Parts: sequence; C-alpha cells; structure tokens
Amino acid sequence: MSQSPALSLPLIQPSQAQKHVTHNEALRVLDVLVQLTVQSADGTVPPVAAVDGDRHIVASGATGDWAGQDHNIALLENGTWQFFTPIEGWHADVLATAKTLRFDGSVWAELTFDTNNLDLVGVNTSADTTNRLAVSSEATLLTHAGASHQLKVNKASAADTGSLLFQDNWSGRAELGLAGTDDFSIKTSADGSNWNSAIVATGGGDVGIGKSPDAKLDVDGVMKLTPVLTADLPAAATIGAGGIAFVSDATGGAQLAYSDGAAWLKVADGTAL
Repeated sequence: MSQSPALSLPLIQPSQAQKHVTHNEALRVLDVLVQLTVQSADGTVPPVAAVDGDRHIVASGATGDWAGQDHNIALLENGTWQFFTPIEGWHADVLATAKTLRFDGSVWAELTFDTNNLDLVGVNTSADTTNRLAVSSEATLLTHAGASHQLKVNKASAADTGSLLFQDNWSGRAELGLAGTDDFSIKTSADGSNWNSAIVATGGGDVGIGKSPDAKLDVDGVMKLTPVLTADLPAAATIGAGGIAFVSDATGGAQLAYSDGAAWLKVADGTAL
C-alpha cells in the first residue's frame, strides 16, 4: 500500500475497492498525530487506568506491552496499544507537566526558547520601549552565583544620567547616582519637578551636604568644615533654620555660625554676623 512520505498515511489506489477503508485509516492517523498531546512522557510500562484514546510517549527502557517502543507514541485503541514512530522536529504537549517536548531524531527533550536579545520582557506586567524590562512583584532578588555580585548602571557620557529613581505613584521623590554629571549625588523632591541636592560627592573626594553648594565635609579621621567668606555666605532664609556654616572674615578669623531661619548667628555668643 502506498503511503504519504511524512505521516505514512495510506493512499487510495486507482480503481481501489472499498476506498472508505483507506480513507478512514488516514483520518485515524491524523486524529492521533495532529495537534499532538500526550498524557505522559516518562512511563516505561502502560498505565493501569488507561482508556481508549490515551496517548503516551514511551520512555527509555520500556517493558511489557511497550517493550521495544522507546520514544514512540503509544495509542490505546480498542484495548490494544498501537505505536507511531516520530520524526525529527515533532512537538508534543505533555498534559501531566504542561511542558512541550521536541523530538530531535533520537530523544524527546523539553523545548526551550532563546532568551538572548529579546525586544521586551514583562514579568507580571507589560514592558514598553522605554522600560524594556518590567517587573511587578513584592520583591526582586539579584543574588550571587557563588561569590560576589554587582549591579551595574552604565551611561553613555558625562552629560547623561545613570541613577536609581524612587517614585511615589509614578512621581519622583528621591534619586541617587550620576545625574547629568560624573558627580555622585543624592537628590530629593517634594513634587517630582523641583529637585534639591541633599548630598553631592565629587570625583576628587569633596562632599557637599545640604542646599549650600559651598558647604563641604572632608572626612579623614576628623570632621572639618571648609570656611565660607562672609561675603559669600548664602542668605539664612534660603538655608532654613538649623543650617551650619564655618565662616571666615577678611582678617583671617574663623567662627562657627548657625541659621535660625532669619539670620546667621555666632555659635559662641548668639550674636548676628
């Protein structure tokens, strides 16, 4: 009997009698193999509770009624096991594990997908062209693979930004990193539009704290404030109550001052500068 080259379907011959027999047999084979699903792919003996129509991929080392049928597809029909030999490239969905297997010409293996160079990845949410990786979760874990672990944020040039942005209902409230310069900064905002630099650390090791760009804190075993000339001292109202400055005058003297929100006062005696 002539057969089709791929699925070995029986072909009706010229002037053949009882053509319906050949036709029905071809339909039966198609019913087994098209949109192939199997109950299991790890059994070496027929399951006791199998019913007509059940299909299984026979695992290696099969015995009993499945002996010698390793990797073939077993179909129970009219109480008898029948077998179909797969060819390379066939896929089967395994109902017991919800996995998809592919026959490589020798064995069935779980079908895996290439995850390199994906355009978008969304985990429990939708990614977009700006946020190409998006994760919606109570927590996100990045851990080591046996030793250290680094999280790297790389930018193209000094004028660009490489930072971590913290938001409240999608409105920025805090940002840390290299924001538009190569100085490391921690910025805060009450509205997501107006930002204040809370801390700025330069590549040279200077650290500026608070709203005053002139304030520096050098830490090298002891804490030191770099003096600010009286003429350059910012208005106390712009600094706010609690601001501290180390002020030098034209004669070279230096003294510690603090802001009460309206004026700069000497720490020594409380008098105004």
